[in-house]
Amino acid sequence: MVSLHFNNERRLVYLAIMIILLYLSPLVILGENAHIRVHDNLDSNLAWYRVLAESGKMFGSLNAVIPQIINGLPRNAFGTEWSGIVMLYAYLPTMAAYTINQAITRMAAFFGMYFLLKKHFIDKKEWGLIRVGAALAFALTPFWPSGMLSTLGMPLALYAFLNIRNGERDIKNWLILAFLPLYSSFVLGFFFFLFAMGLLWITDVMRGKGWNLTFLGAVLFMTSIYFLVEYRLVSSFFLAGEPNSRDEYFHARLSMWRVLRLSVKNYLLGHTHVMTVHGLIILPLTLIALYAVLAKKQWKQEKRFLFLMALNLALSFWYAFWFYKGWVPLTKKFHFLDTFNFARFHFLRPLILYILFAQALRILWIHKVFSQRIASFFIIFQLAVLAGFNDEIIYHSKPTVKEFYAENVFKEINKYIDRPQKEYRVASIGIHPAIAQYNGFYTLDTYNNFYPLAYKYQFRKIIEKELAKNKYIKQYFDTWGGRCYIFTSQLEKRYMIKKDSKQKLTNLQLNMKPFKELGGEYIFSALPISNAKENHLQFVKSFTSKEAAWKIYLYQVKL
Repeated sequence: MVSLHFNNERRLVYLAIMIILLYLSPLVILGENAHIRVHDNLDSNLAWYRVLAESGKMFGSLNAVIPQIINGLPRNAFGTEWSGIVMLYAYLPTMAAYTINQAITRMAAFFGMYFLLKKHFIDKKEWGLIRVGAALAFALTPFWPSGMLSTLGMPLALYAFLNIRNGERDIKNWLILAFLPLYSSFVLGFFFFLFAMGLLWITDVMRGKGWNLTFLGAVLFMTSIYFLVEYRLVSSFFLAGEPNSRDEYFHARLSMWRVLRLSVKNYLLGHTHVMTVHGLIILPLTLIALYAVLAKKQWKQEKRFLFLMALNLALSFWYAFWFYKGWVPLTKKFHFLDTFNFARFHFLRPLILYILFAQALRILWIHKVFSQRIASFFIIFQLAVLAGFNDEIIYHSKPTVKEFYAENVFKEINKYIDRPQKEYRVASIGIHPAIAQYNGFYTLDTYNNFYPLAYKYQFRKIIEKELAKNKYIKQYFDTWGGRCYIFTSQLEKRYMIKKDSKQKLTNLQLNMKPFKELGGEYIFSALPISNAKENHLQFVKSFTSKEAAWKIYLYQVKL
């Protein structure tokens, strides 16, 4: 790819595969000593997979509960058992499953984008460098791990849909649409993609291109597969049940000025769950290509490029506009507008931005703004930027997987308590409850966006005095509540207090009576509690080790 004369496309593909494997090598070499994402990963999903696998309820009924969490978390909160990632974590050690998931996702992302560009966007033989380079860059974007192919699988799906739309009868297209739902999420990506495919079909009809029932059938076919795979989600959404924590989610709170600011931020920087890392190289390149198209009056020839540029901008505005306070009257009338996050249409942006990257390189190439050698430099620069977003680099200051879950420390705690874990309940202060859950403890606190609303109210009694002291955490808990944590006014939203901290919890005001009524007997605190006796807590012992990120102060409830 570096050399102008290195034009053998097959060799470029092999080189891209080697680069992907090199990118993943820290996970293989370091194992549990690797640094990976904490937010919506170590603090939640990875622990959920273990809890689900060990619960014996992976294939439980729609009414099954997981007793290890909040005295009975609905099984449906953990999603479908027919997801490929659930299977990986059920039968493999955590880091083996994590590494394989990364490899599957990134390889599928590369080949999906490569095939899409080669057949439908960058189709000339001499543009192999652009195809491979853009596909490789797309495959190295720092996607949300538990999303699997929810966003990075979109190029492969679009490849299949466009083939079917063009009348191709190859069975491989239907197999792609059948198997992608087994390794992606409907609500975290493909709902929005399939909606877009539906709009594309309607647009074709309105433009007089015929009804193309095969294309429409493909959209309905993939949607139907998702409904079958995600039957738990479908059941929870459409069948009446007890109110859940999602019913109190409130999103419409921003003024129009803040909406505009958020639009610009999203347009330039992207979003944590769909990080595109496009601002430094891709964005300027596409704007230069846009100027070239307009200056040379190539509107008709480059209408797809212009459409994608406009759509990319519109999606950023839509993402921010979803949080505009003007939605309140509608959300009050139509409750599903609060419970379903329609802002996620911006999850289409990784697909769009990397098609635009390839298109911009092609436009600037054919208009001789720069040579093939310069094009290769832009690709290399983008790959270099993405390399800097490797987990091992960007999360180097965070605990490793081994340090985060601190299994040796929690084994010591379990041994010291010396009772079956199912006989008592615990909660954590200053660390994520997922850590205790991962280590087999039965927790009253949790991070889940779907659990009984009645339990949220019960749990709130424990922390009501702390919430009353701090409007920030009060709003956070009351208008979302996905983190059902023991919040304190002092720590606010800090849940990773490392063992080297010199802080102490002071003026803590917890209600331990409702804690005790829920079965709570122990508190795992990352900090010593100065007024433990006032909270009916008795310090028992502290636990730590060289391999743990935390020092756990064990307190027992004394009522």
